[in-house]
Amino acid sequence: GDCFPCSQEECPVMGHYADRFPKKLERVDQKYFLNTAADPPFASWRQKVLIKLSGVKKMRGDINLVFHDTEGHTKEYEIASGVLSQDQVYRKYLDVGINPKNTKKIEFLWNKTVFTLLWARLGAETVNITHGEDGRR
Repeated sequence: GDCFPCSQEECPVMGHYADRFPKKLERVDQKYFLNTAADPPFASWRQKVLIKLSGVKKMRGDINLVFHDTEGHTKEYEIASGVLSQDQVYRKYLDVGINPKNTKKIEFLWNKTVFTLLWARLGAETVNITHGEDGRR
């Protein structure tokens, strides 16, 4: 995740966009990058997620995002787990198996631990998702 988004010449990708890196193609031991998903058709899209929480100052639990596509498929991804704080911005790089063009909605889930007070509430003040190397949102 440290190279996301890559500059035009730093992280050459395999496949359709390999021709964008003509100078890298000349090297013999060049490394290329390819994001894959666990399920067929194995395509995945790199997405940068930033979440700022609101609610109780600190509590234990985990936050997840569920991606829903237009065909009814869903994929859930853990963003953070443990002690959660509203003062912190949670950042995660995901290789999502759902094409951003087909994303119908993204659901925010907060699961609190058994020891969290019943009245305690936690939500997302902001959720920012950046798709791919061109910075589309």
